[in-house]
Amino acid sequence: MSNIVKIKNKIGNFKKTITVPGDKSLSIRWVLFSSLANGTSTAKNLLMSEDVLAAIEAVKKLGIKVIINKKESKIFGKGIDGYKYKKNLKINAKNSGTLGRLILGLLVNSSNTIHLIGDKSLSKRDFSRVSEPLSKFGAKFRLRNNNFLPLKINGSSNLKPIKYSENKGSAQCKSSIIFAAMRTEGTTIIKAKKSRNHTELLCKYLKLPIRVKNFKNFDKIEVNKVKKIKTLNYDIPSDISSSAFFIVLTALSKKSELIIKNVNINPTRIGIITILKKMGVRIIFKNQKTYKGEKKADIKIVSAKNIKAINCPPKLNSGAIDEFLVIFLVAAKAKGISYFRNLSELNQKESPRLKWAEKILTNLGVKTITSNDSIKIYGNPNLNLSLDKRVIIKNYLKDHRVFMASLIAALSFGGKWTIHDKDSINTSFPDFLKIIGKLKK
Repeated sequence: MSNIVKIKNKIGNFKKTITVPGDKSLSIRWVLFSSLANGTSTAKNLLMSEDVLAAIEAVKKLGIKVIINKKESKIFGKGIDGYKYKKNLKINAKNSGTLGRLILGLLVNSSNTIHLIGDKSLSKRDFSRVSEPLSKFGAKFRLRNNNFLPLKINGSSNLKPIKYSENKGSAQCKSSIIFAAMRTEGTTIIKAKKSRNHTELLCKYLKLPIRVKNFKNFDKIEVNKVKKIKTLNYDIPSDISSSAFFIVLTALSKKSELIIKNVNINPTRIGIITILKKMGVRIIFKNQKTYKGEKKADIKIVSAKNIKAINCPPKLNSGAIDEFLVIFLVAAKAKGISYFRNLSELNQKESPRLKWAEKILTNLGVKTITSNDSIKIYGNPNLNLSLDKRVIIKNYLKDHRVFMASLIAALSFGGKWTIHDKDSINTSFPDFLKIIGKLKK
């Protein structure tokens, strides 16, 4: 079966209601928290992607029983100290930075050496940003070139609390430190730059000994040793990052309207909504609810008639970091010059996404000026590729978001596109093409 998708025509107008799969960040966290709980935890709408399945395989290797089913999944937790650390244990995080970084925080008390490996893409991402703070607790690390996977971790039975400043706005680093602190006698204090707060909200729902004080530019988090975690039965809301592709496709399509059901609208995750609204895209939240600390709603999007350029405030970056590739597509059709800065974190993802944004926009005939951490996009409200314009997208380290953003660009602006590595979507959104097909009918 071909691993290439070819797009020859723009999408027509549509008026649909869709549901996207469960939130990836919440799915992985459900797996990790449930593996530490006392008893059986159940999840509905668990995302069945390679990243989540890698998390499940990881806890199974640590001695935790898991039953996976499309309708309902179960994890049989053995308590906060229930992991079995066998000799020569190897955990494969595959493409998942969330899994790779978070699970290290739970392995700081391992009694044997554990090897953590990942795929080619993950092995190029910086793991010293978690090994350095985790080593302060007392765990020992050996990394390839002091920064990269594969790595070895040796835990300690005498973990010490730490004080740490997380200044990158990385929820993965922050969460890893929180998990390590849960195993540590005494109080760990984290001063964290604002980032997504799923871990803190789940800790609060589970009534764990964690205190969060919110300040303007950072959060102060205090964590004490956890003795017991109750079971976590969770109907996982849909993923805002997966929804983003359809939000942008609707905004860029003519005479179209879309409702996406039951989406996680955690305030730390909806930077894309704030940014697109500032650019004149009409987006409405309907049926808003709070569920186990997380906010969710149905999202309604209507085609945008007049898109405005934006000088994007950097304070919105952390809440939109996974969505910038498609936000840039909206800027490509805006009237005027859009400016996005302080985006070096984009190049810490599965591929150097700022460079790929430049390549995709250049293929669209859009002028850009890029640096290591910023991009200016010279928008064209009449942007439309000629029918015979050929675009080939390949060799992008199988970054799922590059594939999906390229496909949205093809459906929105026309031309003849050949997009390689279709299977890259399996890491986060295996149903992506199936839902695209529903919108094209």
